[in-house]
Amino acid sequence: MVSELIEFSSVIADIYDAAIEPALWQQALASICAYVRGSSAVLFWHDAVNERSEALHLFNENPEYTRRYFEKYLPMNPMFPAAAFVDVGVVVATDDIMPYEEFVETRFYKEWVEPQGIVDALAVNFEKGVTRTSLINIRTEVAVDEDMRRRMGLLVPHLQRAVAIGRLFDQGRGAQAAQAALTETLDHVEAAVILVGADGAISFANDPATHMLDDATLIRRHGDALQAAAPEADRIFRDIFTAAAKGDASIGVRGVAVPLTGSSDERWFAHVLPLTSGRRQEAGQASAAVAAVFIRKSAPNAPPPLEAIAELYKFTAGEVRVLEAMLRVNGVQAIADMLGVAPGTVKTHLHNVFRKTGTKRQADLVKLVAGL
Repeated sequence: MVSELIEFSSVIADIYDAAIEPALWQQALASICAYVRGSSAVLFWHDAVNERSEALHLFNENPEYTRRYFEKYLPMNPMFPAAAFVDVGVVVATDDIMPYEEFVETRFYKEWVEPQGIVDALAVNFEKGVTRTSLINIRTEVAVDEDMRRRMGLLVPHLQRAVAIGRLFDQGRGAQAAQAALTETLDHVEAAVILVGADGAISFANDPATHMLDDATLIRRHGDALQAAAPEADRIFRDIFTAAAKGDASIGVRGVAVPLTGSSDERWFAHVLPLTSGRRQEAGQASAAVAAVFIRKSAPNAPPPLEAIAELYKFTAGEVRVLEAMLRVNGVQAIADMLGVAPGTVKTHLHNVFRKTGTKRQADLVKLVAGL
């Protein structure tokens, strides 16, 4: 247990350092793979509507297979769009999205996955917009087990914050196209982010944070300092900010979560991340900040229409994939060619979709999706 805690803290430090210096993401992904027993990793965004995707950071990826994926196999990936419907922060493996025996029968598996020696994968959505999702995918050479899921789950909140904080500290150091793509992907992020000094002085607040400060329900300005509306939460804020300025080890590299509300229906949390270690210390010095405060509501956003209909009618990954393809092309053969599956498989999924929705024609299904 002690050795795992040491390893875990080291991985967390790598993740937050990468948030400040994007060139370190490859090292962070390597550390993550070692911790969860993965073989390769990719941080990327995916647009389900336009069938576009872009890798932002890679570790141990075969460049030739990466090229083939984006040029040929992206539309055949049977994990999408179902993988994009998974709630933010939930760790999933292949058979959580679709039956493994069905997965291994696809062209995608036979021509792209199996030749690389990939057996399974762990994935997590970090942020979800109406059509886009940003996520991490850890490929494994063995079947995913519960310990691997557990370890990945421990890393999730830190990865989410690292992806968000990476945008804050892009200080004009020649940002690459990948970083711009990540920023575009996270345009719909509603987390409030505030940088504060040892006395709580606000040195930066993004738009959601500014609105929260003006509203003054959860947080407010006291002079130029950040203050929590709830007295107990504000006392915790003061203690954390002071400790962060001193480099207090009790805060750790992982930060501290502070509840801002007690309501079970609408819970808000502030996660205070110290900026006093590794590359984060450099970023904190640049902005006269000792901590970054992330404020987020725990309730998820409403799902987009295709996700909603998949949940409503309990579609399998294969069924929702065929439904999405049917909205793009006409005919069983065209759908089969697009997805890299047999026409018989398409017919089976379509039959199930019509049965579950009580519809008989493609036009009825289109109206059903459009009506949600």
